[in-house]
Amino acid sequence: MTTRLPVFRLLPLILVVVLTLVGAPARAQNIVVMVNGDPITDFDIEQRTKLDTLTTQKTPSRQDVINTLIDDKLKIKEGKKYGVEPTASDINQSYEGMAQRMRISPEMLTKSLEVKGVRPDTLKSRMRSEMVWTSLVRGRFKEKLIVGEKDVADKVRESGDAKLQIEGTEYKMQPIVLIVPRGSSAAFQETRMKEAEQYRARVGSCDEANSLFRSTPNATIRDSVTKTTADLPEALRKVLDDTPIGHLTAPEVTRSGIEMVVLCSRKPTTIDTPKKREIRDKMYQEKYEKTQRAYLDDLRKAAMIEYHNR
Repeated sequence: MTTRLPVFRLLPLILVVVLTLVGAPARAQNIVVMVNGDPITDFDIEQRTKLDTLTTQKTPSRQDVINTLIDDKLKIKEGKKYGVEPTASDINQSYEGMAQRMRISPEMLTKSLEVKGVRPDTLKSRMRSEMVWTSLVRGRFKEKLIVGEKDVADKVRESGDAKLQIEGTEYKMQPIVLIVPRGSSAAFQETRMKEAEQYRARVGSCDEANSLFRSTPNATIRDSVTKTTADLPEALRKVLDDTPIGHLTAPEVTRSGIEMVVLCSRKPTTIDTPKKREIRDKMYQEKYEKTQRAYLDDLRKAAMIEYHNR
């Protein structure tokens, strides 16, 4: 036998349940900070904390997270002032790019975030502020961020053997492809490799390579490209350094077919070297960090930031 309680006896219990359900999200949405009239809530802080913990493997302090969210608000507002507003398509493309770098699909990235209690929009919001800020700083302070070649050279000299580190090599070359259709047999591919070796024995200059491969069926020679030491991995630099001028590098199998490179010229240059590029990038990053920090400090000074229930 089931005993029914009078409705008036159930009212207090119903009210407790309703207030509990309503109160939980309300507490999560408590406003902690107002930034120029734009709120930052407990939920925002909780979400960003989870995201930062996931990406850095360290749990940031609550105040550090609040400061980051304040900065994001200021960056987005400043972007709107100068018409820098990434579209939803821009953000989604960045999101997909991150997934691609992680070698997973966007859907898998979303699921991996949700498993950790992070909403995808939390990551996308961070992406938005970063995109806006990078565009603003580089656009507004372009001249200030320029790193002079003399400054780079001086810095290189300070670090050791100046001649070795400043001087590099400039390579002018033309890629050549012997086409191998997808699905071709191993025997056909081997035949094309033998052809490539025969061509290597015949070619002695870039002019000869152009004359030969522009008239050879199922083969193509591309326009010349110029690369410096800093543009190429060490293994490829060694191959080009060991290849006589006007000759072809050893054939390699790629998606396109059998590829080689004819080396048209190789000469010393001071345009760039791996060491110079490393130092230039470091000097640029130092300038960027100093500039963006000063910019953000100015925005904070001019902003109306109000804390609630701190």
